[in-house]
Amino acid sequence: MSPAAAAALRQRAGSRRLPGPLLIALGLGGLVLAAFASLALGASAIAPADVVSALLSFDRSAEDVAVAEVRLPRTVVALLVGASLGVAGALMQAVGRNDLADPSILGISMGAALATVAGQIVLRVDSAMLLVALAMGGAGVAAAAIVAVGLLGRGGFAAERLVVAGAALSGLLLALVQGLLVIDRESLEAARHWLAGSLIGAGWDDVVATVPYLVLGGLLAAAVARPLTMLGLGEDVASGLGVRARPVQAATAVAIVALAGASVALAGPIALVGLAVPHAARALVGRDIGPQLVACSVLGALLVVVSDIVARVVLAPEELPVGVLTAIVGVPVLLHVARHRTHRP
Repeated sequence: MSPAAAAALRQRAGSRRLPGPLLIALGLGGLVLAAFASLALGASAIAPADVVSALLSFDRSAEDVAVAEVRLPRTVVALLVGASLGVAGALMQAVGRNDLADPSILGISMGAALATVAGQIVLRVDSAMLLVALAMGGAGVAAAAIVAVGLLGRGGFAAERLVVAGAALSGLLLALVQGLLVIDRESLEAARHWLAGSLIGAGWDDVVATVPYLVLGGLLAAAVARPLTMLGLGEDVASGLGVRARPVQAATAVAIVALAGASVALAGPIALVGLAVPHAARALVGRDIGPQLVACSVLGALLVVVSDIVARVVLAPEELPVGVLTAIVGVPVLLHVARHRTHRP
């Protein structure tokens, strides 16, 4: 790499406000505390000593069952969904060069949701594995449609068209989902919370069904991190550094579909995590994609876990969909970015 290119990469990465090891330690410490709180808090609080006892010496008491069989898988799902959506959002903003990009805004999450709902209502699919596969297909079709719209018109691919096209596609897909639910009223109540983003009923079967896709998305995200940073300097510069844009963009798209589709299959279309988290990550670690993805995985997991805790306790014994809480965080970020900066050259 030439000295000029190396200097450009360092400038693009930006300066960190805190040292990397300290950021990682703080993030992981926060995750451990949030996960433990998720096991202890809910409609009824469980003492910390009883939480530890349930994990280490399960005896099928009511409290042990609540911790080990209900709250533990739910917490794991929250961690996976938050990390996946955070990473997917960062990848979308990097490859689309648009700070408003997010799986929920661009219709990818709703494409997965439509495929899942249609599979349950029309095809009567009840297998977790098949529903996850349908979610992947729906997310992939939605992503392909968005890319196709971005390529329309003069000048080739236009990042500015993505948000408008994505919002329109998301609205259309949501209308189709609602139409299916009206046709099958028995599914309406069950789907109502899920469509708002909910972790109610999350279990180990769902985790097992989605792990292959989450691993695929994570590995691809790690593989494209450095090439995406170079592409941020411009395709001509990246080409001079040996980076081929199209394969990197294709691999990034597959990673986004895998991560976003699996997240929807686990918890429904949780809103705006992929928008808000990358902005917080960039404020901490700069625009270098590698550190940014690590920060996004930690911050995304932390946001969803904390949101789920609040969703459980604020109206206990009733629960709010976790998507309501993430939207409360995400909407101000969306408005701020839309007002100040929507496109990154």
